[in-house]
Amino acid sequence: MSLAQVHHISAAPGDEEAAGRFTAVGPGVSAALLAELEPLIGYALPDGVPHRPVGTELRALPQAFTYVVLSDGSRVVGRTAPARGDGTAPVRFHTHAVHIPPGVPLPGGRLPVEAWRSPHWVSATPVGGGSLSDPLGLLPPGPAPVREGLDDFAVSRGPWLAAVLADLRRASEEEAPAGGPVVLVERQSADVARWLGLAAVTLPRESVERLTFTTYTRRPGSPALRVVGALPEDAAAAREAGLRVHVCADRPPVDGTAEAWARTAARVWRSRAPELFEEARELPGDPFAAGPLAVIALCAGVALGPEERAAAAGWAAERPYALDAKRTGQLVEALTSPGIDDRTGSEFDAVGRLFGALDGQCPASVTAPLAEMLVTEAVRGGNGSLELPRRDAFVGPEGEAIAAVLAPELLTELESGAGGARPVARTVQLLRVAKLLGVNGSEVLPEVVDRLARRILAEADGSEGTPDFAPALLELLDEQFDVRTALLGALDRIAPEDPGAVARLLERVALPFTGTQALPHLRMCAEVPGAMTTLGRDRTTVWHRVLRAAGLSPFAEPLVLRTGVGLVWEDRAPTVEEARLLLEAATSDAHRAAGTWARLVDAALGAPAETADGTALAHDLLRAFPQQIGGRERAALQLLELCRDLHTGAPEPGWTEQVRTLRDRAAPLEPAIQERAFTALVERLLAPDRPGAELYAFVRSDDADLIAAYDRAARAEPTRARLGTHPAYAADCFTHWTAHPHAGPAWTTTAAALLDEVLRPAVRGMTAEAVAEVEETVGRTGSSGRANAFRDWNRSRALGRLGRRIAGRVRRG
Repeated sequence: MSLAQVHHISAAPGDEEAAGRFTAVGPGVSAALLAELEPLIGYALPDGVPHRPVGTELRALPQAFTYVVLSDGSRVVGRTAPARGDGTAPVRFHTHAVHIPPGVPLPGGRLPVEAWRSPHWVSATPVGGGSLSDPLGLLPPGPAPVREGLDDFAVSRGPWLAAVLADLRRASEEEAPAGGPVVLVERQSADVARWLGLAAVTLPRESVERLTFTTYTRRPGSPALRVVGALPEDAAAAREAGLRVHVCADRPPVDGTAEAWARTAARVWRSRAPELFEEARELPGDPFAAGPLAVIALCAGVALGPEERAAAAGWAAERPYALDAKRTGQLVEALTSPGIDDRTGSEFDAVGRLFGALDGQCPASVTAPLAEMLVTEAVRGGNGSLELPRRDAFVGPEGEAIAAVLAPELLTELESGAGGARPVARTVQLLRVAKLLGVNGSEVLPEVVDRLARRILAEADGSEGTPDFAPALLELLDEQFDVRTALLGALDRIAPEDPGAVARLLERVALPFTGTQALPHLRMCAEVPGAMTTLGRDRTTVWHRVLRAAGLSPFAEPLVLRTGVGLVWEDRAPTVEEARLLLEAATSDAHRAAGTWARLVDAALGAPAETADGTALAHDLLRAFPQQIGGRERAALQLLELCRDLHTGAPEPGWTEQVRTLRDRAAPLEPAIQERAFTALVERLLAPDRPGAELYAFVRSDDADLIAAYDRAARAEPTRARLGTHPAYAADCFTHWTAHPHAGPAWTTTAAALLDEVLRPAVRGMTAEAVAEVEETVGRTGSSGRANAFRDWNRSRALGRLGRRIAGRVRRG
């Protein structure tokens, strides 16, 4: 069918008398469409150009080649070029456009951009209604009209290629991206058309047809266009408007964040191989995924970067049957090229997946280079996540050759003293590669496994949930029986040192220790979570259950005591009751061998002051572990033992001095132990049968803390009750609280306060007969002078009260 053509003339700026107008309009183009089209084809002169350019100035002006979709779905392809006018308007801008109705393809199935070089665009409206030229229908056949010179142009624009192609791809999406059109800044509008030509070759046809554009405008923000061309002087204004601007006429960009597909496409263009785009579109998958294009490029010998190579390997691994034998071989050869020195971990991972997909599906001669590359990387590159090939991938001379090269490196690293800091994944990988290549590492295995076991615990404690190394480790243990036996044994030996860490490891990693190995400590660590869940807070019952899981008696293997205590009590001390049960459950020899005696000591030292069995436990511990307990702990336990003797027995004389000496040796002493010791001492000193010499030594010590404890005990209810009901006891307290007038200030102050605030109220509450008995007892046990002193002390208080009463009555009178 014949397409309607439109001609439009717009006057040069400054010609106020001349207005733009349509000079010829083909059938089917309504006035509404013309009104919509006119602002899109309007022409504005660049800066610095005269309003009435002539000669070369006129010919140097940019041309606007435009493709736009109108509101009714029809399309317009047109060119606007400067031309000479008549006398009233010597410069005109002539637009020659072709209108394409909705649903009608371009003649010959061509793309809009292919018409930009058409020789049939005219710069003047045909006169007299003669036959109109056909810029779209008379194009030469084949791709030459659009592709001519694009290779050279692409090479010249190498630094901008990836970023521009990425934006052109986004601009061609079904839904126009937000933010306005992409702005391509070139000094020549023809170069903008070449960018569009690159897009026409690179993108799928349906994407290119959505790519509306103009090669020159001074108003780049039109929502009807997805790509616009501009001159350098308009770049700043476009940026200020928030548009995506590529200044291809300036210094190369430094931004290298374009997507992998765009980088691959740029490399294809720089390699002058645009035919590869069509080949890539024949492969399955997303047309804008990097994988298909990267595969075709690598097979054609185009050098790509590591991310693009990884995309190619990953795509081929997912579709191992999408490539024929020839291309598969070419891809493997490109991926394993010895000239590549920038491979990354993600690339090796993708190559590993590719090997797994091809192994067994292709001849060994095809996959052998991949296997060699993976194993070499596993040893030299430190990539612990690689999927290693199967053992039979290295059977024959190729396997022997690679083993001869890598075996010394493997053994050297395994023997390295830095193995304690080597990640678990790395050691696991080295052990798997050694087995794969048949390297004999039996001599170094014990030391390697010991370091590996400690590293496993460290990494497992530093992660949440299942550690990353778990799958590879379990696979190693499944493959190599000798490593499994050695590693489980090493963990069992370590467990008594840190059973909590081993228990946490077993909760996160299901280690296979269900075989014939004894492994008592591992079995205890595996048992504790269930026991805690079932038995709750009854820790001694949990401990007995965990101990049974070991399958060994603590008499035969004392270290199970340490593991059990560490699992159940972790970093806490047992209670006194729990410690006594632990002490009774095994001999002192077993506790000495296991080192658990220290936990029992902690229980005694950390017991609250009111715990009844704390002093008895201290007594038992001092006799059970006389050589092990020393220093501060021994003094503190002896202090507790002294408390026991003060309450229940007859301690050695010199109580006060013993308490003070042991207190100083045990510094810093636990507050509960000091409170218990001081309380035991002062209660004994307040007892009716305490020796006078002990009280004398106490008073003369002038120890402020001890005397303060005595003061508190004397004011307590038991002492007050005894004072009020036992005249002999009250007489005894009066005697001793007044017997040392020249003692230190701590005692004299305290004794005076006790006489006035504790003893006097007690005596005041007695009957006259009881008071007389107190006085008689003071005189009998002391002297007549002491009895007189009591009478004066008692009378002075009464007289003082009587005098105050009389004075009060006088004042009231």
